[in-house]
Amino acid sequence: MDMKVGRLRASGPKRKRGPGRPQKSANGDDARERILDAAENLFAHHGLDAVSVRDVARKAHVDTALVHYYFATKRGVFDAVFQRRAAILNKERIAMIDAYEAAPGPGGVTVEGLIEAFLSPLFDASVKGGPKWKDYFALIAQVNNNPDWGGETMARFFDPVIRHLIAALRRALPSARDEDLFWSYHFLSGALTLTFAQTGRIDLLSDGLCKSTDFAAASARLSRYIAAGFEAVCVSRSIVRKRTK
Repeated sequence: MDMKVGRLRASGPKRKRGPGRPQKSANGDDARERILDAAENLFAHHGLDAVSVRDVARKAHVDTALVHYYFATKRGVFDAVFQRRAAILNKERIAMIDAYEAAPGPGGVTVEGLIEAFLSPLFDASVKGGPKWKDYFALIAQVNNNPDWGGETMARFFDPVIRHLIAALRRALPSARDEDLFWSYHFLSGALTLTFAQTGRIDLLSDGLCKSTDFAAASARLSRYIAAGFEAVCVSRSIVRKRTK
């Protein structure tokens, strides 16, 4: 009798997983990516506050419990969306800056060359990466303009690569003051944010001559424009200080 009961217990039904608990398989990874893709699109078009976990689950075609299982809260989803592509961009930008400094060409390291190394992975992703990357850049533009928590979020995910650029610019502009470098980067960030926001402002201003969605055109001009600003602020101020001593 005891042996029979033992056999029944051994062959009995397996415990069911809790609600929302994914199978440890490729299907689970796929569901997680679908959730991130859905959230990225919704956040980019409607903002964090206007989107609910239920909205994300509905768009990803999953149960809301699965969203909570992977990310706990809506802010957890948002941070995971932000981190996913930030990690890719930061790695590529640091590699580009380092590669440029190691082999800058006959003219040596220039401010424009450093800015181009910093920006090129962004524009490459925006031009070649498809609508998901465009959603991500629109999301960055929103966050960078948020006065409540935007600064903290941008600092958490992007400050390491920005400080890497600032350090390289210090080497290229040894007489520059740190406050001038940081203000100049602040202006770079503003220009980049407006460019990636794709508001259509330049379309209207130029009567259609320029398109806010034309990242190739922006990429061809932005590095030169920003480099000239860095040099005007950092180099010119340094020369004026020397003359007044």
